[in-house]
Amino acid sequence: MSTLASSPARPASQDAVLAFAWDSSEFTATEALQSTGLTRSTTIEATDALVARGLLRELPNARLAGDYRKGRPARRFTLRADAAVVVGVDAGHEHVSVTVADLRGTRIADADTRLVLDRDDGPARAAIVAETIDRALAAADVTRPDVLAVCAGVPAPVDRTGRSPRHPTRFWERMNPDLADVLSWAPIVRIENDASLAAIAEGSVGAAKGCQDYIALLAGSRLGAGVVVDGRLLRGSHGGVGEMVAFDHVDGVHGAEGLGHRVAAWAAELAQSGEATAGFRDVAPESLDARTVLAMAAEGDADALGIVDRVGLALARIVSVLGSMFDPERVVVSGAIADGVAEVVAAARRSLPTDLDLPAPELVASTLGGEVVVTGAVAAAVASARERVLDVWGAAG
Repeated sequence: MSTLASSPARPASQDAVLAFAWDSSEFTATEALQSTGLTRSTTIEATDALVARGLLRELPNARLAGDYRKGRPARRFTLRADAAVVVGVDAGHEHVSVTVADLRGTRIADADTRLVLDRDDGPARAAIVAETIDRALAAADVTRPDVLAVCAGVPAPVDRTGRSPRHPTRFWERMNPDLADVLSWAPIVRIENDASLAAIAEGSVGAAKGCQDYIALLAGSRLGAGVVVDGRLLRGSHGGVGEMVAFDHVDGVHGAEGLGHRVAAWAAELAQSGEATAGFRDVAPESLDARTVLAMAAEGDADALGIVDRVGLALARIVSVLGSMFDPERVVVSGAIADGVAEVVAAARRSLPTDLDLPAPELVASTLGGEVVVTGAVAAAVASARERVLDVWGAAG
């Protein structure tokens, strides 16, 4: 892998050819110039410079590859996807998940850590994030100098500099203990809100691919929204777009508790009330976690279906408010809870009001499961690498 260092000013042609290469499996100079509009000599000069930098690899020519007919064989090139790695991090409230990938985002290795919440503080969390990244790098048989870009998602608002604002209980500061500084050993560092990374994942490979206006609703233990309007991820002055504290004041929602939390809490409440009429009578309240209740609903249990309808009504109100605020085409329920939330989504669709000023958004469940944030982190790291690699990549020695 090449040395990463500050790069001097360069011709714009290198950016154009590299962008084309990143979207191509392999290509010739003719194909590059047709796409970029550059002259042949400029295209060849830029391509050779990128080969020297270690970002492109020249492949065997058409004659050696067995695809040659007559005339001078064309030179063929491809992006060196293995020239460096990117790292995606989901630094969640209860866990840290890390994925190491190549420059095209192909997964190489992973590592995970479950957090002990009663010992949770900023410095300890930062150390765990760093240690989990190092374990993932070791599993990928690379080291920190091989990393081009790192993106970490945290359950807190994040501004353009990667910092989180003060929180009354210092929760946001604990969730994002200045990770931009902790990870500054990487040439490119990006810190994002976790729901924003869920939105990036859904738009890249998930249920919102090809959609320009959508919301990814992380809905497990707490609600968070990643908002994309006109194809652009919204952030806000302090990173607060998508924060859900406003739902403290919405009838029928009353707070930012996630769908999973509501399912478990309301199921336990019904079981303890003595009013259960079906399966809940035979299950200890402490055993009624969200996964169990949703599985019971899928099997037609009347108590579980009642809880699903109640949670679906709350989700419908959440979607209605988000729809009136951001006018999305689609709302994607994301996160680990999405694996079993089909019944809740169906109930919410039935409860969506029909008298809204704007058409109600389409409501769908994600297929990306609990890896949605780390998937988005990898996609964001690749995007940042594409944008900035020529600013930080030194010429090959």
